[in-house]
Amino acid sequence: MNGRLFKREELAVDPVDLAYLLLGSVIECAGPSGTVTARLVEVEAYRGQEDPASHSYRGRTARNQVMWGPAGHLYVYFVYGMHFCANVVGSEDGTAGAVLLRAGEVTSGVELARARRKAARRDDELGQGPARLTTALGIGPEHNGADLLDPASEIRLLTGDEVPRAAVRSGPRVGVAAAMDHPWRFWVEDSAAVSAYRRGGRSRPGR
Repeated sequence: MNGRLFKREELAVDPVDLAYLLLGSVIECAGPSGTVTARLVEVEAYRGQEDPASHSYRGRTARNQVMWGPAGHLYVYFVYGMHFCANVVGSEDGTAGAVLLRAGEVTSGVELARARRKAARRDDELGQGPARLTTALGIGPEHNGADLLDPASEIRLLTGDEVPRAAVRSGPRVGVAAAMDHPWRFWVEDSAAVSAYRRGGRSRPGR
């Protein structure tokens, strides 16, 4: 199932276009305990300084530095004081933009993912949500800024089977307090791993 590593120029596009591109792609994370691989089935686009739900809306900071490029790096942030979420950085170098990884189907390393996600009742719940996905993969703050396109990286992003546009659905983003009706959440229609939709309103950091 795993394809080739993406090329950086393929990811240096508008975050909405990048979101479509990432559906069906494969992310793998290796660590001392083993490697877990997941097929991405739900993502959310955030457009940087023109997007009030984005972490980079008010400009460059030490926290959001990774979002400004180059494309193909991982932006990891802490939310609600207990979870980590991961984003693929896109756009041209120097222009902020990223895509939140909302859900994935664990395709290898299932036993390790189960050990990390003991609350999951079924395998399709292992990566069903952004914090669950990072937990299943073993992504943490030490991976912030990781180059997903480096063959030697612990975390790598590879092409997968292309998802036809007819199989992709879109809708409002989840849990953001600003620009909540932008239909920039995209998911694979027939995947059981897609997370449940919860309308925004709470002031949760965006991307």
